[in-house]
Amino acid sequence: MPEDADKVRARIVERYGRLARAAHAQLQIVDCEPQRFNDGGFGAAAYGDTGELPEGAVRASLGCGNPVAVADLQPGETVLDLGSGGGIDVLLSARRVGPAGKAYGLDATPDMITLARANAAEAGVTNVEFLYGHIEDIPLPDAGVDVIISNCVINLSADKPRVLAEAFRVLKPGGRLGISDVIADDGLDPVHRADAEHHVGCTVGTLTETEYRALLAAAGFTTYTITRTQAATEGLYSAIIQATKPTAPPGTLIRPMSADDARQVLDIYQAGLDSGDASFETTVPTWGAFDRAKLPRHRHVAVEVSTGQVLGWVAVSAVSDRCVYAGVVEHSVYVHPDHGGRGIGGALLNALVQSTESAGIWIIQSGIFPENTASLRLHEKAGFRTVGTRQRIGRHHDRWRDVVFIERRSAIAGTE
Repeated sequence: MPEDADKVRARIVERYGRLARAAHAQLQIVDCEPQRFNDGGFGAAAYGDTGELPEGAVRASLGCGNPVAVADLQPGETVLDLGSGGGIDVLLSARRVGPAGKAYGLDATPDMITLARANAAEAGVTNVEFLYGHIEDIPLPDAGVDVIISNCVINLSADKPRVLAEAFRVLKPGGRLGISDVIADDGLDPVHRADAEHHVGCTVGTLTETEYRALLAAAGFTTYTITRTQAATEGLYSAIIQATKPTAPPGTLIRPMSADDARQVLDIYQAGLDSGDASFETTVPTWGAFDRAKLPRHRHVAVEVSTGQVLGWVAVSAVSDRCVYAGVVEHSVYVHPDHGGRGIGGALLNALVQSTESAGIWIIQSGIFPENTASLRLHEKAGFRTVGTRQRIGRHHDRWRDVVFIERRSAIAGTE
């Protein structure tokens, strides 16, 4: 956490404690200038289905959208609201997931927790639980939540990367993130930006769309979209941010590759080269050379959850520094020889397809020896097509080798 995080937290808790007490006293509350609040579509104005909710929950709504409307909640799911306030989104979520599901609310303001619990009791909703804690340190175990929502709260954190990393941690593989937040235009004058943030109550600072995308990718999310919904003030917008954690075979996790994985990644790489049918290379590069060659947002590892062992990896390199080829990459995927047949290679390729499409990359390509029939089948299942065979393109272990050239064209990126 940044050095001033505790001070920021204390200031936020004190402010929202006052607002919670005002709501409990049946006063209408706003978290920024009243005109900005109304014009920006903040609070209960973003909802159309509050008729059966307690008046106190509606009165305490301070969000900038309706994340429940885009979270696609299903019966039986577990959902977590980061910064749940008076509980409006938790109560709406509880309706969607039904009695077989569970809705958690997490808030760092004791008065808000008290208010939310009172609102849940008044509504007679029993499949909810309100937790005291910070969104940078979620008090729930790994991989136990299907969906995370949040309504104009992440901008209040002094450590936004930690918030998104924690969200990734507690989501199940394939879990979804659906949040409302305020974002800023890229290149906005800092003085104007700070003034606009003050007007709409984002006193800890907003992220731009570019910054949000970078942080989501760094946390490990492989699909992410940001949709502006309404202008909050000049240069700032309410937005819906949606992201997905990559799916993985049972007992495994797909996450970003880090320098701590270097030894295991290179060992798996060398084992593939030793098979004789993975590459023209015979010896792996140093980690420094590997690190420099691979694009940072598109390197993923599959790990065993129980041990942390790396089971496989996937990464891409740019094919050219010419701008016309900015959306074309070449990839490699390797699985530990003791863990084939578990679906790890397919899951890694799916994660790669998702992360590259989210970044606007339109072609993933590679070359495979025709003798490597398992790799060819794997890529065919992942949507790759054979472009052609380059005959006798190079010598490997003193014999000429053909290479099957494959590619996958995105149906999303590069279509316009």
